[in-house]
Amino acid sequence: MISGETLQTEWKKYRVTHDPGIRERMLTQYLPLVKQIAGRLLISLPKSVTLDELVSSGIMGLISAVDHYDPTMGFKFETYAASRVKGAIYDGLRELDWVPRSIRQKARRIERTMESLYKELGRAPTDQEMAQKMEINTDDYRALLDEVSVTSLLSLDEVFTNSKGDSASLSDFLEDHDCHNVQDLIELKELKQVTIDTLKELPEQEKLVMSLYYYEEMTLKEIGMVMDISESRVSQIHTKAIMHLRNRIKEALSA
Repeated sequence: MISGETLQTEWKKYRVTHDPGIRERMLTQYLPLVKQIAGRLLISLPKSVTLDELVSSGIMGLISAVDHYDPTMGFKFETYAASRVKGAIYDGLRELDWVPRSIRQKARRIERTMESLYKELGRAPTDQEMAQKMEINTDDYRALLDEVSVTSLLSLDEVFTNSKGDSASLSDFLEDHDCHNVQDLIELKELKQVTIDTLKELPEQEKLVMSLYYYEEMTLKEIGMVMDISESRVSQIHTKAIMHLRNRIKEALSA
């Protein structure tokens, strides 16, 4: 492992020289980060998806991060690399086409019901309200959430079209530190605000799961222990929160 001071020196040198030896050392240094992210994502994926597949895709993101990272921007490499590694893993999963069509159809049904109730109630619906609207009991609704949990990753490549005919995807709104286009920066700020507002309006239990999973980086099992509920229930809550967030982002991008 490379020490902190040496890392800073190596980064500065690499930005100037693009020395392949330094590049190789950086990739070796941060490979555990890829394995950590892949292992965490694997928990919520089907057993047909292997850790090696996720790590292989994640390494491509790590390579991209090493090649584009600029230490003068003032943020840690780990922060910068994590989003690229996750994005590369998500891209790899989409290429595998690992979600059956029947599961996607069930997920769309839940999302449409959730959107309809949100417009009707002006807030995120409860499990009981969702179940009643879908004409099933609450246990069956939660079992359905278990089934579609594998679809709860936000697709960066899904394209939405607004009323003017302009197309955009979530990836178009990812922060670009080299971006100087005022309109793009305004749209990015608006999308971030939509995300913040949506998270604020979630029920307290969903807020807590999102906070512990994405900010504290706890596993679903660890969150279940903290909240004194089952890992499966945590997964259901997480899936529902992600679907609600997805609906709000789709609405913002399609406006």
